Amino acid sequence: MKKFLVLGVALISTLTILGFWGFSKLGGNTPIEITFIEEKPQNLAGITYRGVPGNEELGEIFKYMESQKGLHPGSHLHTIYEVEPAGKLDTMVVFVGINQILPLTDMEYRAFENSSYLLATIKSNKWVMPDPDAVKEKLSEFAEENSLELSGIYIDKIISEGEVQVIAPIK
Repeated sequence: MKKFLVLGVALISTLTILGFWGFSKLGGNTPIEITFIEEKPQNLAGITYRGVPGNEELGEIFKYMESQKGLHPGSHLHTIYEVEPAGKLDTMVVFVGINQILPLTDMEYRAFENSSYLLATIKSNKWVMPDPDAVKEKLSEFAEENSLELSGIYIDKIISEGEVQVIAPIK
């Protein structure tokens, strides 16, 4: 009986160590870097989706915007979640766009009047990235520590599969 207990503890310990090591290797312990930027956020051209998260239309919008990104070198995919879904069947409102100086035909155009913003940089594997609420909390803490007031808009800028930036304009 003691052998099974010792073996069980050893197995659980090994799995815990391997799990922590894997989490760290994927970037799970990488801190969120926050920077104050004194310029206007980039203008965006894109499409707003209203519907449930699993709808094919949302996937098509992302594919279309990815193709537009390819036609406009130097642009990145951006999302603004105006209404985040609580579940799979809840309605969401998300703007999917690319950074553009001038409007593109058949797309909404979003220009920001804010003169500065906070930039949170997250570098880790998509499987271990912090959740959006954790990033918003870090941005709020940074703003409070530096006597800044956030506008309440959070723009996700997808740099690569392992890097995402969150832009939080300041009032």
